[in-house]
Amino acid sequence: MSPNRTRYRTGDPEIDERLTALLDAVGVHADRDQLLEILTTVALLADDQTDRLNLKITNSALREMRLAFKVFEPYHDIPKVTMFGSARTLPEDPLYAQARNLASALAAEGWMVVTGAGPGIMAAGVEGAGVDRSIGINIRLPFEQDPSPLLAEDPKLVDMKYFFTRKLMLMKESAGFAVLPGGFGTQDEAFELLTLLQTGKAAPAPVVLLDVPGGTYWQTWDRFVRDEFVSRGLVSADDEQLYFITDDVDAASEEIRGFYRNYHSIRYVGQTLVMRMQRAPTSDQLAVLNAEFDDICVEGSIEITDPLPAEVSTDDRLDLARIRLTFDKQHHGRLRQLINALNGLDWSE
Repeated sequence: MSPNRTRYRTGDPEIDERLTALLDAVGVHADRDQLLEILTTVALLADDQTDRLNLKITNSALREMRLAFKVFEPYHDIPKVTMFGSARTLPEDPLYAQARNLASALAAEGWMVVTGAGPGIMAAGVEGAGVDRSIGINIRLPFEQDPSPLLAEDPKLVDMKYFFTRKLMLMKESAGFAVLPGGFGTQDEAFELLTLLQTGKAAPAPVVLLDVPGGTYWQTWDRFVRDEFVSRGLVSADDEQLYFITDDVDAASEEIRGFYRNYHSIRYVGQTLVMRMQRAPTSDQLAVLNAEFDDICVEGSIEITDPLPAEVSTDDRLDLARIRLTFDKQHHGRLRQLINALNGLDWSE
């Protein structure tokens, strides 16, 4: 907990002590601060005499997230790609084959595929990856969304009542995303994903918008974004860097896997953004990066750094090279361009 943060408690010392005693009784030692605050929220919901419907929403969401966390945990260190697309796409549709082939290509490179577990593009993803390399997050609907028979009895299938918890799990655990043409639900997922990336609420990740050769779906979508969003200043032109449109499965796979060619991850330490990678830029390469990306540094410059104390204290990937900068936290499209530049560095000269 931050030293400047007020502790979240019920305000009743006796109740707070009992909640702490409950953790003791359960034998909890790790992350007690977070678990105590969860219990505090439950106590406060009771004290607020919260409406039963609101309690049912809270109860279902918490139970579903707990189950999903448990399902994903054994696969924490395996890279995952989430595939979005229409539940109505039929097996004979060329889009179905595109989804299946992309899932197969990524699974062959060691990735797992996360889908919404239903028919259409979701079933194609499971077919391509195989059940062993698939995780399904199903939504319970009165129509159209029975789980794919391939996953119906698989322990890596999670059923959810609410779209918001489902989208959380479809996005939280994945290192890459592929979106194929779909309806309202697919657009909702695509725009939420891009919003999270644009605002920095999600870590940088590759987003591929995949169509069939000659398809117009994403080209038309992109034209709408440019004509109605960018031209009006509703989004930055740099935000177009957050997605990649293609009709080629090999290009889609390369876009997702290539994102991690050198780049690994980011972490904020206070106001400092630390970017971890396999290999740091040379001094000459660093000078070029600073000349190109000084506009996203609030102060100072991009610097090569050793792991910062906060990273050392948590043993946070100390084996990786690092750069640091005071990022303005606004231009995430430009940050993506910095990642692209780091992935494109050439050490052969």
